[in-house]
Amino acid sequence: MARALITGVTGQDGAYLAALLLGKGYEVHGLLHRHGGSEAVQDRLRRLGCSDSVAMVDGNLIDLSSLIRLLDRVKPDEIYNLAAQSFVRMSWDQPLLTTQVTAIGTANMLEAVRIASPGARYFQASSSEMFGKAETPAQNEATHFHPRSPYASAKVFAHCLVQNYRDAFGLFGCNGIMFNHDSPLRGIEFVLRKITDGAARISLGLATDLAMGNLEARRDFGHARDYVRAMWLMLQQDKPDDYVVATGRAASIRDLCRIAFAHVGLDYQDHVRVDPAFLRPVDVDVTVGDATRARRKLGWAPETSLEQMISEMVESDLARWKARM
Repeated sequence: MARALITGVTGQDGAYLAALLLGKGYEVHGLLHRHGGSEAVQDRLRRLGCSDSVAMVDGNLIDLSSLIRLLDRVKPDEIYNLAAQSFVRMSWDQPLLTTQVTAIGTANMLEAVRIASPGARYFQASSSEMFGKAETPAQNEATHFHPRSPYASAKVFAHCLVQNYRDAFGLFGCNGIMFNHDSPLRGIEFVLRKITDGAARISLGLATDLAMGNLEARRDFGHARDYVRAMWLMLQQDKPDDYVVATGRAASIRDLCRIAFAHVGLDYQDHVRVDPAFLRPVDVDVTVGDATRARRKLGWAPETSLEQMISEMVESDLARWKARM
């Protein structure tokens, strides 16, 4: 039985990945940072029916000694480092925390792997935010990085460090450059979940409007369920490599609002307003991924369309609010 360790198991991607691995017969261990609280753990994992099947282990990405002890005890075959301070807007308010967790935390994890588990296969969750103000219409693994936020800068550090450890120490390390991906498990602070939740509340008469930031920013959105499958595929290859994971389709925030509100029979223009408080100090106009390498080498392709994902998310938010009424 293969054994996997997932950091960030309390998050959207961690929960979907845990469910995927359990379905493949893995023994799954999840790193539990006690400040996350048991409710967050139970919420997402329980909704996927696997809360009792993941072995929770204590540790902290900013404490190297705890990671070394953890790896020595668990002895994982595969390690998926998904933990981060991943809310871009918050990274402007908490740049040092973002750097400590997202960048230095990855350095600690890589050192722990090198010392205590050098034979393990390692996945690092990189981000399309690293491309920033990209110079090409679609971004692939060769596109230069131009990070435009503390979060993106921290992710670039982590991404490059995985490459360094791969070259210098022979680590089987893969970076997955993940473009935006969502689901009903996404946190309410993320833009698409904010939109689907807003559409649900307004359709039920619980709110009248939805305050948003830049409606013209365009992003490549996929479903987290599809994207964790790409993570797993990367670690099943003969040689480690880096891969863009994306749908190849860009949609504006305005498009997301239109689709979500149309699902509940509303015109978004009657309810969505721009609030300057939600504008970023520096924003990225458009990111869209070229996942040719993942399609060719991994045999991966997304299975859920943008419209299907948004419908699933709106229905989930409708059910959640109706249960409270």
